[in-house]
Amino acid sequence: MTMYAPAIMGLSLWPFIWHSCVIGFAHARTHPDGITPLSACQKKNMIIDTDLFSDVDDAAALMLAATSPSVNLLAVNINYPSSYSALAASAILAYYGLPDIPVGIRRPLTDNTFFDSWSFELGEYASKVAYHWTGGTLSWGHAEDAWDPVKLYRKILSEANDQSVTIASIGFFENLSGLLNSTADEFSPLQGWELISAKVSELVVMGGAYPSGYEYNFWGDNSSLAAHVINNWAGRVVYSGDELGANVKSGARFMAEAPSSDPIRSAYVYYTYNTSRPSWDPLTVLYAMDGLGELYEYGNSMGYNYVAADGSNSWVYDEDFTNQHWLQLKVPNDVAASEIDRRLLEGARQRASRPLYSDHSFVKQESFFT
Repeated sequence: MTMYAPAIMGLSLWPFIWHSCVIGFAHARTHPDGITPLSACQKKNMIIDTDLFSDVDDAAALMLAATSPSVNLLAVNINYPSSYSALAASAILAYYGLPDIPVGIRRPLTDNTFFDSWSFELGEYASKVAYHWTGGTLSWGHAEDAWDPVKLYRKILSEANDQSVTIASIGFFENLSGLLNSTADEFSPLQGWELISAKVSELVVMGGAYPSGYEYNFWGDNSSLAAHVINNWAGRVVYSGDELGANVKSGARFMAEAPSSDPIRSAYVYYTYNTSRPSWDPLTVLYAMDGLGELYEYGNSMGYNYVAADGSNSWVYDEDFTNQHWLQLKVPNDVAASEIDRRLLEGARQRASRPLYSDHSFVKQESFFT
């Protein structure tokens, strides 16, 4: 579908269209070629559940969703309890023109920062992004104002149309397990599993390896919660495994060409010191946004995923189950990496085309790091 993106004095108006057509666009005007802004507003409702903390690919995935004209980002839940994770998410959303998107985070909060005790090669980025680009619903030093993640899930889902929400899980599972276990509250009389069944069209999970394996998102925090969610989720689930993104190395071109003012470009530099990274979470969110498209195909036709108590997973081939799939690339790894960098650059350049302080949605703190 060709999208009509009007411009005034060379500035893209996509950010303004994004805000205008989230739910409805009552006063759309017809473009001379017959395309109206409304036709470009058939957006996918999405919630991202992320452990934005120990890998920069979470930040890149959030940016892809925040800058996509095809996504209506409803909320971001953080499944790692560092205050800097919530503050960084809020700052990123504000920078890309979504300052009102609510952010939830699991408790109790800590002020932990990332330290690479595995390879002693990677740097910390969340606190730096949170401070230097502070903004959105959570200003610097106010992570405690974030939503309880289960309450945020229940509020957003209760307000959504039936079967209209995609959840992209790119981290741990405490928030989703809490949602499954939740009971009737001020937002909905439905039990958690009933609310999911009514409102969620698809859960997209970065976790596991396929057809079997032992991957960090399933065992790295609380493997019993991963097992609870994966083994009890009744709706459609699509999995992005370790093998999908491990050899898709993106970010190098983005760091080289993106504006120095961009927070995700800086996050990559802080974290990788100008080297490319595996693309687990960006590939997951690209599928959640666009479906199979030109990049993906399903690796199976039937069966379901089973997660054991230790976090290992294995595919159970059962012809009675056809609503779970794992993803495979149908393009070479370098082609997928180029597409990620292209989209990151597109989002960064669109944002940079607007005056940095035009909407007062964030406050850029002075930094000597570019």
